[in-house]
Order: sequence, then structure tokens, then C-alpha cells
Amino acid sequence: MCLGIPGKIVAVGDAESRLALVDVGGVRREVNIAFIVNDENPPASCIGAWVLVHVGFAMSRIDEKEAALTLALLTELGEMQAELDAMRTSALP
Repeated sequence: MCLGIPGKIVAVGDAESRLALVDVGGVRREVNIAFIVNDENPPASCIGAWVLVHVGFAMSRIDEKEAALTLALLTELGEMQAELDAMRTSALP
């Protein structure tokens, strides 16, 4: 099963390359934000935004309430831990 995991963008590391640092359940990972930026939403505007992360890409923006509900549901389903473990193996030091 492929999941989009909610995460919060905490920094934009390389705006030109569309790379940002996202916190997912305490794990920080660099992700590509190309799908969620445009002329009205430049990379700098992404800091603090909640996004759905899938295979290293921020696929879409979501609001904080939706992020919390999704995280709670994933935790209930037991999927969250497996996804976080997978992210930890590829997390930045």
C-alpha cells in the first residue's frame, strides 16, 4: 500500500531545486516541493505548511486539522509506525 503521510515543512533548503525539510512525526527529511509551488505560492511561502509526503515528494498541501486526523487514523491502523521506521532509515543526520 502506498501512503501519503502528513508532514510539516520546517525549512526550505534549496529554493531553486525545490527542496525543503519536512518534519513527519519527529523525523526530518528532505523532500521535493515542486508540486506545491507556483507563482502565487513560492518556496518561501511553504514554511509552516502541512503537506502529504509520498516517496520524497510533497504531493499536496493540507490543513492542520486534516493532518491531525490523518495521523490519528494511521496510528490507529498501525501503519504509521512502519512508515516512520522507513523514513528514519533515509532521514538526514
